[in-house]
Amino acid sequence: MKSVYKHGDAAYHVVAQKPIQHFTKTFNEQPNMEYVQMYMKWLKCDHVLTNQTHFMFCETIHDAEIVEDEINQSNKTNN
Repeated sequence: MKSVYKHGDAAYHVVAQKPIQHFTKTFNEQPNMEYVQMYMKWLKCDHVLTNQTHFMFCETIHDAEIVEDEINQSNKTNN
């Protein structure tokens, strides 16, 4: 089961978490964001969040969208 993380008004499925140091050469170095982006794409995620210690690789949970025309068309063909 995927965990859900809410950030602002958006909700995300957390696919994976990796320590920030996983993307650095040394402990004090800044992470290589190119590698972070490559890993995100490899996981087929669309968003990366961070906290103090980890990168969270996420899929955005989109709001449900009701399409009236499709519902009406479906009802006409079923009657």
